[in-house]
Amino acid sequence: MSDSDRTIVHLMRHGEVHNPAGVLYGRLPDYHLSDLGRQMAERGAEFFADADVTHLVASPLERAQETMEPIAKTLGLSVMTDPRVIEAGNQFEGKTFGVGDGSLRHPSVWWRLRNPARPSWGEPYTQIAARMLEAMADARDAARGHEAVIVSHQLPVWVARLTVERRRYLHDPRKRECSLASVTSVTYDGDVPVAVAYNEPAGDLIPAKLRKKFVGGA
Repeated sequence: MSDSDRTIVHLMRHGEVHNPAGVLYGRLPDYHLSDLGRQMAERGAEFFADADVTHLVASPLERAQETMEPIAKTLGLSVMTDPRVIEAGNQFEGKTFGVGDGSLRHPSVWWRLRNPARPSWGEPYTQIAARMLEAMADARDAARGHEAVIVSHQLPVWVARLTVERRRYLHDPRKRECSLASVTSVTYDGDVPVAVAYNEPAGDLIPAKLRKKFVGGA
């Protein structure tokens, strides 16, 4: 594979969000990075500082835009906002999610969990995959022969990876390899994805309790 045929699209998850109420914030506005999240974003800028990045894309949500800010500043590039890489739709948005004191204590919502393979409580995995792969293809074309960075969210990044690796969508959310401010890198030979790599530039900043906690709206 020659350098002119090799393009890398990096899918970065945003940093930690200030969310004292512990709700599934999903696509809700005004959820910004915490102080720790901003440190994570700076780690992202350090990670890409010497990379051959020529194209930047971010979800329209504040936490993604704020994660991209130091990267854009470091690289001296403008950022394209792409709604196709936004967080997945979720019917539990704005609510806490748990059995003891969250939404799951109400039997009236249990029907939403009837089909985890779709999933029945939110945007279908197939729909997430379609929009993410379209956005990745456009980023690949814009950065042809170089590298692009897309700042998105946990579930869209994970579904994109499952699709590229031809794995099934049904999975345990607690086992997603997509930590805060992580980078999932897809290498293309021409238009064909040929490799996936995973890095955690801010891995040492993530508290143990966050590593163990599944956050559905991230």
